[in-house]
Amino acid sequence: MAETDMPSFGGPNAEQIKYWNEAAGETWAEREESLDQVIGPIGERALALSDAAPDERAVDVGCGCGATTAELARRVGRKGAVLGVDVSRPMLGRARARALALGLANVSFLLADAQTAELGRDAFDLLFSRFGVMFFTDPTAAFANLRRALRPGGRVAFVCWQAIQRNPWMLVPGLAIARHVPMPPPDPNRPGPFAFGDRERIQSILSGANFGEIAIQGEELSLAPGGGDVNRAVEFALEIGPGAAALRAAGAGCELRARAADTVREALEPFTQHGKLEMPAAVWLVRACRG
Repeated sequence: MAETDMPSFGGPNAEQIKYWNEAAGETWAEREESLDQVIGPIGERALALSDAAPDERAVDVGCGCGATTAELARRVGRKGAVLGVDVSRPMLGRARARALALGLANVSFLLADAQTAELGRDAFDLLFSRFGVMFFTDPTAAFANLRRALRPGGRVAFVCWQAIQRNPWMLVPGLAIARHVPMPPPDPNRPGPFAFGDRERIQSILSGANFGEIAIQGEELSLAPGGGDVNRAVEFALEIGPGAAALRAAGAGCELRARAADTVREALEPFTQHGKLEMPAAVWLVRACRG
């Protein structure tokens, strides 16, 4: 379970590498359990779509803290192998600790930018990702690079968010925070959680990278930010996501953060029933093959 040195802040994804190795990466690592509670069930849908089988070799792109890497390792078995790739040292540290605790001998990790990293040629059966492929400056180039690592007939399976307008769980607290600090609307063509919100853009990216048999399935669901607890969801909104980034960029102090928290709490109240917070979300489940 080796780990390489930190990737340089240079290269095409320098901004994202810097972001995920500073406050964002540390916060995601610290909030690992809470995040897995929220997005874990969606990852299960993507894992089912991947059809990971015994003895296969898989890459988990943007593996984060390694929850899906560990599950892929279980599915491919001792004779299979899984490589988790991410640019975030703090998150990969958690992923490595998880794999060690579970005694997973068929897992390794690579601290690298999947857009440019040499992952081998024809080396893997499966490229998988749970919300890890939306952060490339040039996603077509990234998927072309990843395709080279797939054996002929290999497949890619991933889940990504639909447009932010279809994800009130992130939109509502973001708009509340925007009442206190500058927060430009997300650019759908720039790296970020909603960069793959347009179905046609996903199709174009994968086609441009020479993938075939592309299938994109939309799914609507409910999420429970903060485990359904409003106060925990407010903390989540102030620490993770676009709103949190805007607060950090504005150098928000305790007073401003407290005002933003009150506004977020007020915005979330209409989504609370019988003491539990549940909010709408929408994702794309994507699968394609290397011809």
